[in-house]
Amino acid sequence: MLRRTWVWVAFVLVHAVVIWLGFVDDHAASWDVDQLYRWWAGLTLSGDAFPGITEDWIYPPLAQLPILLVGAFRGVVDYTLGWGLLVTALDAAAFALLVGRGRSRGRMLAAWFWLAAILALGGVGMYRLDAITVPFAVAGSLWLIGRPWLGSALLAVATWIKVWPAALLATAVIAVRRRLAIIGGAAAVSAVVVAVVLLAGGGPHLLGFVGDQTSRGLQIEAPVSSVYLLLALAEVPGARIFYDPDLITFQITGPSVDTVIMLMTPVLMLGVLAIAVTGAVKAWRGASFVALFPPLAAALVLGFIVLNKVGSPQYMTWLIAPIVIGLAIDRRRWLRPAGLTVVILALTQAIFPFWYDWILVLTPAAVWLLVLRNVTLLALFVWVVVRVARVPVRQALPLRVSE
Repeated sequence: MLRRTWVWVAFVLVHAVVIWLGFVDDHAASWDVDQLYRWWAGLTLSGDAFPGITEDWIYPPLAQLPILLVGAFRGVVDYTLGWGLLVTALDAAAFALLVGRGRSRGRMLAAWFWLAAILALGGVGMYRLDAITVPFAVAGSLWLIGRPWLGSALLAVATWIKVWPAALLATAVIAVRRRLAIIGGAAAVSAVVVAVVLLAGGGPHLLGFVGDQTSRGLQIEAPVSSVYLLLALAEVPGARIFYDPDLITFQITGPSVDTVIMLMTPVLMLGVLAIAVTGAVKAWRGASFVALFPPLAAALVLGFIVLNKVGSPQYMTWLIAPIVIGLAIDRRRWLRPAGLTVVILALTQAIFPFWYDWILVLTPAAVWLLVLRNVTLLALFVWVVVRVARVPVRQALPLRVSE
């Protein structure tokens, strides 16, 4: 009982601190919520436009739900504060499911890791749509065995808010034996979303977010961009940072950058596919859910980050769910990756919002800090991919002797 009390006290304190971080330094960490989300909510609630329905949007349709929910109370509570409170409420629901009665050491360690991760990443981890998806991802993953329909449905909801939980859904289809339940839950949610969008007249814009992602350039925080950042730091002709007003983000260019941009999407798809196929072979050969799900989920999520040409700081929140599940299932094996993840999140907060302006003017220390974060991220990716390759199986493939 005492352990559970302390972890809940820490939950309240951590969320209070991170909510506060969204209001310091001229709302630097919460700019998206304070400006973009507030604006989108105003457009829809006033009837001027409905992003995702009347026009293409960078996010899937369900991303409108939390944005509008907070906007509906804008006359009662400040929009940015309301967003922080909504994330806290969702986190609390999933946190309660994770902690339970506080008797599992693995789950308690996972709970403490989650709080450390939230604090390490800071305001950017809370004031983005990604923060809404994390509790859905944690709860959905925890329910995959006991309640696969519900677990799959929660992961599908998260996927229709921000695409990354599709990695967890794919892992569930591979690692959970009740695959029909996993597919059924996700299909049911998807059917409802598609039907609502079509009835609202948004059919032409249903998948607008997909085309937007594939047409993007190299964002400066992406791991692949580290090479171009170092080229720019070395003053190689053509290597420079520039601002994209359409995407409201900073990108980088340099020698052969168009070729790299063109290759990154197939590299991402092939890399993720290779990991998924490896996991599928392990499952076919009898690997258990306990052994396979955590490393495969982490590998697919990290694949979406490391092989991506977009590297927004909030993407680091994606790491939380698979590490939480890994600790809950096998705390000893996942303790070191969890520690490395906290380091990655802390480096990310140092980069954004605190050192971001220094990166834009190519201050060497700031650029090397970002490179260090990306190298550490790559190291974690390699570790989980190796873990997937080494997942034990229950049976060997039978040998066939040709006649």
